[in-house]
Amino acid sequence: MRRISSDMPHIDTQYQLRRQEERVAKLQSQITSGSRITELRDDPLAASHAVRYESYLARLARFEKNTLYAKDHYNVVHGYMNEALGIMQRVRELAVQGANGTYTEEDQKLMGIEINELIKELASLANTTGPDGKQTFAGDKAFTEPFRIVEGAIPGGGGESMVVRVEYRGAGASRKTEISDNTYVDLDLGGGEAFWAEKMKIFSSVNASNYRVAAPGSFFIDGNEIRVAAGDTLPAIVAKINDSPAPVKAYIDPETRGLVLEGTNPHLIRAEDAVSPNGEGPTVLKDLGVIRGNMVNNAPNWDTTRSMVSGGSMFDMLIRLRDALYRGDQDFIGSQGLGGMDLAIGNLTARIADIGSRQERAQMVWERLNREIPDVTANLARESSVNWADAATDLKFLEFAQKASVQTAARLLPVSLLDFLR
Repeated sequence: MRRISSDMPHIDTQYQLRRQEERVAKLQSQITSGSRITELRDDPLAASHAVRYESYLARLARFEKNTLYAKDHYNVVHGYMNEALGIMQRVRELAVQGANGTYTEEDQKLMGIEINELIKELASLANTTGPDGKQTFAGDKAFTEPFRIVEGAIPGGGGESMVVRVEYRGAGASRKTEISDNTYVDLDLGGGEAFWAEKMKIFSSVNASNYRVAAPGSFFIDGNEIRVAAGDTLPAIVAKINDSPAPVKAYIDPETRGLVLEGTNPHLIRAEDAVSPNGEGPTVLKDLGVIRGNMVNNAPNWDTTRSMVSGGSMFDMLIRLRDALYRGDQDFIGSQGLGGMDLAIGNLTARIADIGSRQERAQMVWERLNREIPDVTANLARESSVNWADAATDLKFLEFAQKASVQTAARLLPVSLLDFLR
């Protein structure tokens, strides 16, 4: 039971006025923030929906940025590879001219000089740095110059310094980016793929008929981990390599009973044993005679004393053609020389088509995201945003009610000097 006193009208009036002020302040806060949900109790169901929409919208924005970066990166790579294709087509024209038998030895040497300069230009193109400051064709070794030119004298070169070989020091293309939930695309195209010509083959001469893996572990081929168990035989190892996503086909040589690795497309095969820094773990590839040890300067350390490695790069084809022009070997130029150019151009064309397909996919995903983001934003606005027409009407109503309440309280509860003295 409430006690009746002269203070009761004052207390009740002040309480109701404060409640009215809270309603006005809350509505003003909603209008200022643009959201009708300032606390979860305002609308629990709408708040839960809004949180989900905000989380999904943040992921879509991240996917859009990733896709836009991928598009720009593919455009850069596509442009450089088209320039490389132009160089290779020019070299092929020179090879056709050098093989027709109408040019003198001096003319062929001049062609060889031009090809030597084109090799340098192609290497410069392969070592290009993209707009993001990273090496375009170095794979995940983004700050390592992928190709290194080695110069020296060649037969018939008159003692002048020529390109003797071009070594690849980059890594595999392992960088990926997420363009939608749990969907990743490859960003890079390594120089060991883009600038290769022949399918690599590694023939081991080690008879592994009685080979057994000593301890459980793994090894890597083209960046793909292949796990082995203690006691695995060579047929089991071959089966595991073929079941892996590595672009390599493995089989057993019927004569030497050794391991054979063959690339399914032109690229530099990268092989490495997964040995810990303290030397623990099985050395499967080393035991089978494929490698002498793990990578040196980011390139496989092939055991050339116990295995035979074949399959050259685009630069190898160019150097062989140039040397044939210096020798005046028209038979080689017209057969293996032109054949090497066709292999290199064929691989380069296929890689350009691959980058083009990645560009198209990135464009389609980017367009889809730009349609989906406004839809999710509209759903979020429907759940949490203020209805401006209703909010303006309610605010005017509350302001009018507050003003009327204050005026009424002033008339019902006049304040005099005696009210302050008691």
